[in-house]
Parts: sequence; structure tokens; C-alpha cells
Amino acid sequence: MRYAQGGGLTDERRAFRERLRMEASERFALGDENAVIAHELRVSVRSVQRWRKAWSQRGPRALASKGRASLPLLSDELFAVLEQELAKGPVAHGWPDQTWTLSRIRTLIGRRFHKSYTVQGIAALLKRHGWSCQVPARRAVERDEAAVAGWVKETWPSVEGPWRRSGPGSSSRTRPVSR
Repeated sequence: MRYAQGGGLTDERRAFRERLRMEASERFALGDENAVIAHELRVSVRSVQRWRKAWSQRGPRALASKGRASLPLLSDELFAVLEQELAKGPVAHGWPDQTWTLSRIRTLIGRRFHKSYTVQGIAALLKRHGWSCQVPARRAVERDEAAVAGWVKETWPSVEGPWRRSGPGSSSRTRPVSR
């Protein structure tokens, strides 16, 4: 994403930047220098240079905003339908438990609306509409503590392997003891 805080400009910010470019366009017609325009508009000289080049080639229309970078795949109406589908629960859509995951929501959108999102795109879509990640507050009722403890004591050490030597070592890379 180009803008780390949420992926793009708001309509107000886009309009503000377009007003800056149009004001620069008027200043180009008056013959003002790039550095003066940049200082007064509080933008970089390089931006003013780019704007002047576009203005000289295609006129003031070249500095007009081109709109949003991309249109959302799901309109507000379709997102309302998605919320209704999510309210039915995962079991109603064929999953074995009552947990919505991003990949399940992605599959649901693909099945229901024939649209393709990435998992990160689903997360951004839900966050944009006020949804948040929910984590269970307590452990599952089905959890077998004895089986978990046995696995940690018996299986995990063989999978993980030893982290340290049993004897003293050396921090020197050239001493044989450290190899």
C-alpha cells in the first residue's frame, strides 16, 4: 500500500491536493518560478517540477484529480448482504464450527458474489466497516490438559532438539570447543 495508515486518500484530502495543483497551474501561467511556488504552497520543488511538466504538455486538465485509485469490489449494498450472510454463522455455510476466519470469509465472498479478495484485503474491508478481530476469552471445553502436558513433555523435546550444549563452550569462533 502506498499510504500505510489505511490505503489511500480520503475524498477531502484528494480535493485539497487538487486545489494545490490548480493554484500552481495559475501560478505557472503567471510565470512564477518553481521554488517560489513550492515555498508558498508548502510542497516540494520536485512536485512543482512534475506539475509544471504535466501542465506544459497537456494544460491544466493534466493536474486534475483522477479519482480514487481503485473502486471497492464490494459496494455498500453488497457489504450489507455479506453482513447478513455472516450473521447466519459459519455452520450455515458448511463449516464445522462457529468460527469465522478471514479465509472462510474470503471463500464466502467468492461463492456468493463471485469476487476475489486477498486475505489482507478481507481484513482491510472488515476494518473499514467497523468489524474487529475477536479472540476467544477462555479455552475450549474440549481441551484435554493431560494430553497437552504429555505432548509437551514427550513429543516436543524430540521435535525441537537441544538449544545449548551440555558442557561449557566458548564464544570464540576459532577455538575447537565452540564448534
